[in-house]
Amino acid sequence: MAEIISMSLNDALLKEMDELQKEFGFQGRSDMIRTALKMLISEKKERKKIKGTIDAVLLVIHDDKYSEEVSIVSHKFQKFIKTQIHNQLENHKCLEVFILNGEGEKITSMLDILQANRKIDLVKLIIS
Repeated sequence: MAEIISMSLNDALLKEMDELQKEFGFQGRSDMIRTALKMLISEKKERKKIKGTIDAVLLVIHDDKYSEEVSIVSHKFQKFIKTQIHNQLENHKCLEVFILNGEGEKITSMLDILQANRKIDLVKLIIS
């Protein structure tokens, strides 16, 4: 038996969701959410495979007013940050590019902290 859940989404996110639903041909919002969850679970499984020393690039996009939050995380993981580039984007957004080297488990911890922060728009890890 399937469990029914309810969730709240702001208007902007709901609009994006409806556009994606049409673009990808999902039958409904539930199908789209199920697919997104499966992708997230798959990403989690792949992340667990990251072991040993790695080189990676971490991209972070956030509102300018949340720069301090990213700074706190970057200080915590400064041992693994070889280069950090901060760039102002349009609409009071910032792009942070981190060039990382170190223990895969620590780098994924940094990724997890940033992804869990609801104030950050995008976090993407690219492993070489």
